[in-house]
Amino acid sequence: MRFSQAWLIARHDIRLIRSRKGIFYSLIAMPLGISLGFSGLIYYIAASGGSSAASYLPQFIDAFSFWFVIGAASLPTTIAAYGIVGEKVEKSLEPLLSTPTTDGEILLGKALSAFVPTMGAVWAGSVLYMGLVDWGVWGTFGHLYFPNLDIAILLLVLAPLVCLYSVEVSILVSARVTDVRSAQQYAGLVFLPLILLYVAGELGKPVLNDTNLLIIGGVFALIVLALFSTATKTFHREEILTRWK
Repeated sequence: MRFSQAWLIARHDIRLIRSRKGIFYSLIAMPLGISLGFSGLIYYIAASGGSSAASYLPQFIDAFSFWFVIGAASLPTTIAAYGIVGEKVEKSLEPLLSTPTTDGEILLGKALSAFVPTMGAVWAGSVLYMGLVDWGVWGTFGHLYFPNLDIAILLLVLAPLVCLYSVEVSILVSARVTDVRSAQQYAGLVFLPLILLYVAGELGKPVLNDTNLLIIGGVFALIVLALFSTATKTFHREEILTRWK
């Protein structure tokens, strides 16, 4: 597999994101909304709770931080769906499938085109979020809350793996349906387990500590490897070229 060839495909698709306004604006709006909305809520809780807020604020901060993982799962679904079925509808997929590029290179390129802008947006939003939270809770804790080990695992381990998981599922679905809306609807189900984890964290269940986050990350790593292997084995360009007429 030639990474250079896959990166050429990814660069081409990333450039097209700007022309798809809905996708482009969602990459900006969701991380920005998470950063401003939840940091403002944390500031309000800290201000209204006084000195006693220090005992329960970490639970809220950690739970709200998990939304960047949820964002890493939800944002790439549209990009990845457009990667195959969207291009097929727009009559731009056939030239790519007709080249000597291997199936693995095409799939890797499509995955990178969704992964790179998504994680760039998630990381940028998380930096803003951490800065605003530190500013808002300094008076409550007397020290900076971020960075810490939990947020490092969330952003550097779990979020990228969850993003890849979402991308691979979206690509698998996109290669088997014939319209973008169906691909988005099916792929959108991938982040439901993450919503359950978030709710558990809000309820005070010990699922968002560093040990459990690493375990969850390991599970997603295995799932990603299995999905990529499955996608490579089941992606048949000839079937796509002949069936989608």
